[in-house]
Amino acid sequence: MRTSTVRAAVVQAEPKWLDLTACINQVIELVAEAAANGAEIVAFPEAFIPGYPAWIWLDSPAWAMRMVPTYTANSMTRDGAEMAALAAAAREYGIVIVSGFSERAGGSLYLSQAVVLPDGTVHVRRKLKPTHVERSVYGEGDGSDLAVYDTPLGRVGALNCWEHLQPLTKFAMFSQGEQIHVASWPSFSLYRGAAQALGAEVNNAASMMYAVEGQSFVLAPCGVIGRTAHDLFCDTELKKQLLVQGGGFARIYGPDGSSLAEPLAETEEGILYADLDFTHITVAKSIADPVGHYARPDVLQLVFNQVPAPLVRHQPLPAEPIPTKATEKDLT
Repeated sequence: MRTSTVRAAVVQAEPKWLDLTACINQVIELVAEAAANGAEIVAFPEAFIPGYPAWIWLDSPAWAMRMVPTYTANSMTRDGAEMAALAAAAREYGIVIVSGFSERAGGSLYLSQAVVLPDGTVHVRRKLKPTHVERSVYGEGDGSDLAVYDTPLGRVGALNCWEHLQPLTKFAMFSQGEQIHVASWPSFSLYRGAAQALGAEVNNAASMMYAVEGQSFVLAPCGVIGRTAHDLFCDTELKKQLLVQGGGFARIYGPDGSSLAEPLAETEEGILYADLDFTHITVAKSIADPVGHYARPDVLQLVFNQVPAPLVRHQPLPAEPIPTKATEKDLT
């Protein structure tokens, strides 16, 4: 376990909506800014590339379908030029990049996160279960990438949004020795005052409790809804009320639940910084380690299926032709 201090950066910003190239440029600019301020890891919000599809919460599926062609065309593949650009930035600045993105694979989209290491290695994971109306846009991941990765900074993992309300998903992550966790959120702008469960108080509490339960540092980047989003997605006053401007509530939490960075105003764009002292993990683990001394495996256990679930399994052809039974007609 690493015992030195890691400088972390957490982004609170409005994405360059529906423009893949502009989003990649924006991410790289923020990576450069974070690195210039000494950061060794920088975390971005959920679906920051090319922006979280907040419009799906505002109207009927038929109305939302008008966004499908543009959103799909500007979603990123895991093996394309844009991902290569992020890998190049990680190498250039010697930094770990964790960014949410809409992943295009064939004809489907997935709510994915890229963990890009300073040597250019890219790991991609998909949200296991998109939340509510997100399922009208995105497919599901599987257990093969519900993973924590070895990095030069320690063990790093990531989840999206309400995956932090799924106890078994969290426990699977804790079991892998996670030290730095990225909790990516889109923004806390929807249904302000009408849906407490979607607001900043509840969801920042989820990030904080993840830190306490898993004894890890939690970097919680958060998106911002600005006038650009309103112009694109809100064609009525009611929709502007349903999706208020602001919603940026980025946070950084220590393994005891303490807040490690001064928050920005919810309408402000910027980067939060904190120095993560890994000895705090050691102290927290000594008190309550739910996957170690504080567990009761004789009473409760998790079944964790990490086997990939491909849609098609190719069976190899036999080496020799299979003989067929001769029919009476063949013998005459």
